[in-house]
Amino acid sequence: MTIGVLAGGDRGSVTAELAVGLPAVVVVLAACLGALGLAADQVRAHDAAADAARLLGRGESTAAAERHVQIIVPGARLVVRFVDDLVCTTVSVERPVLAVPLRVEGSSCALGGGR
Repeated sequence: MTIGVLAGGDRGSVTAELAVGLPAVVVVLAACLGALGLAADQVRAHDAAADAARLLGRGESTAAAERHVQIIVPGARLVVRFVDDLVCTTVSVERPVLAVPLRVEGSSCALGGGR
C-alpha cells in the first residue's frame, strides 16, 4: 500500500510538464517552418532576378520584367542597374517570421545586348 501513496504525490505532473513544454515546441516548430518558407522565397527571388535580367537584356521593358517578378514572387520589389554592357537586377521581398519582418533578396546580371 505504500507504493500507492508515493505514486499519488506525482499525480498531474506530466500534465503540468506538457502544458509548459508544448508552447515552446509549437514556437520552435513555427520558427522552423517560417525559416523554410523564407528560404523558398529567397530561391524564388534569385530565380526572378535572373529571369528579369534576361528579359531586360533582350530588350523587354522594365514593366514587363516587373510583371514577371510579381508572378514569381508576389509582393517583391525589383531594382534594375545598368553596368557597362550588363543589366543587373535585384529582387527583394519581406516576409514575417514569428511576427518579425525579414527581408531576403536575389541578384543576377545578364548581357544587355538588346538595349
